[in-house]
Amino acid sequence: MTDTPTGEKAPDSGAISDFGIDTTSKSAGEALREYVAKVRGGDFGSLPALLGLLVLVIFFGTQSETFLTLGNISNLLAQGAGIVIIAMGLVFVLLLGEIDLSAGTASGVAASVMALHLVKDGNMLSAFGDGVFYITCGFMLIAAVLSALLRIWPGVVLPVIGLVILLLGVPPNAWIEMLLALCIGTSIGSLTGYLVAKVGIPSFVVTLALFLAWGGVTLKYIGQGGTLPIRNDKVLFNVANGNLDTTGSWVLFLLAAGGYTAVVLNRHFSRLRRGLVAQPTPLVLIKVGTVILLGAVATVLLTQNRAVNPNVIILGVPYVVPIVLVLLTVGTFVLDRTGYGRHIYAVGGNAEAARRAGINVPKIRMSVFVIASSVAALGAIVYSSKIGSVSPSSGAGNTLLFAVGAAVIGGTSLFGGKGRLRDAVIGGAVIAIIENGLGLLKQEAAVVSIVTGLVLLLAASVDALSRRRSAAS
Repeated sequence: MTDTPTGEKAPDSGAISDFGIDTTSKSAGEALREYVAKVRGGDFGSLPALLGLLVLVIFFGTQSETFLTLGNISNLLAQGAGIVIIAMGLVFVLLLGEIDLSAGTASGVAASVMALHLVKDGNMLSAFGDGVFYITCGFMLIAAVLSALLRIWPGVVLPVIGLVILLLGVPPNAWIEMLLALCIGTSIGSLTGYLVAKVGIPSFVVTLALFLAWGGVTLKYIGQGGTLPIRNDKVLFNVANGNLDTTGSWVLFLLAAGGYTAVVLNRHFSRLRRGLVAQPTPLVLIKVGTVILLGAVATVLLTQNRAVNPNVIILGVPYVVPIVLVLLTVGTFVLDRTGYGRHIYAVGGNAEAARRAGINVPKIRMSVFVIASSVAALGAIVYSSKIGSVSPSSGAGNTLLFAVGAAVIGGTSLFGGKGRLRDAVIGGAVIAIIENGLGLLKQEAAVVSIVTGLVLLLAASVDALSRRRSAAS
């Protein structure tokens, strides 16, 4: 310490330098060196998935003449959207170091109820039969009560709304059907979350049991060998098969690009004004400019006619794109900018420390399962729309495996505490490209499963090794 002219002790310059990292902005060189150090330390983030995505695009683009055509790119977006959406919900669960093996078959239950309400003109009593109908209603009521016990209010409101729709026999309407599917998904998440958070059963055991149970429920609802068509309803069918017109596509681009630019630049300059450490402004501007450029190029391409038949016009950004963007934006805001999101990361990092800090750990733990199953129901709407029907196998098979794989491949850790919602989008793109590209190369389903499994194994290995290196450093 040194004396000031007034006789007071001035802070030592060494003390100031100790806190300099919190009050200065970084140069481009410093930012680059910091990123390289993070990678060397094992914090890869989404880098492996992005590099894998680039390799896959180059490989399939050179091996197949149709892979990079506008028609296939548009189909690829719709083809992978359902898995991506389910994966986004699973990110919340994985951040706690938990797992939800029932998300796939839970989405099948939601899809079957949605389709039955449409096909049976809203008369669910006739569709289910007396016993199954009242058991379903009782289940939704119990789910609402369980959510109320932990004060998870969306888990109360949505099951009650679904219960009212069932009891009143509300006439069929595409928006009512989609709302009912969401209500079913929320009810399932409430039960799953309560068993994990309050009863204390490990999530692996609970969700494995429910994986089997919900598959049986879907079979009971639809019947052995049955199929419920939804392609005759224009709204439901267009969820995954329709497109914005040219004007709507450019409006979407302007809203997305403008919103992204405003958020990133506002956050950056706000940190600079407060004297907090921030990325170099040129790098931030390059990042924003790159995203805008890619969005503009994609919009230009997707607003071109991609129909094979010259007498047919098919153009515009698929509806699934704004659906995924909205979910990504809202979910990212929740995780990054709210106290609830910070609590999720805290519980995932160290549940005991979070509890001692005053966080309601059981409530957080239950809530992520409510989110995961609710979002899985939205994914069910998208993949059912893409197929145009719902069958007893909907949500079964590889649905859950691909969704978990998408989140992990994108960079979300299976050990909890690390991951972003964008990981699900990146990983989902990897899986969709593998499935689509191998299909164009006439490879059988076995090859697709083997390759996807190996990619998932590689991603899990990278995650484990990165944690080991981080712990050692």
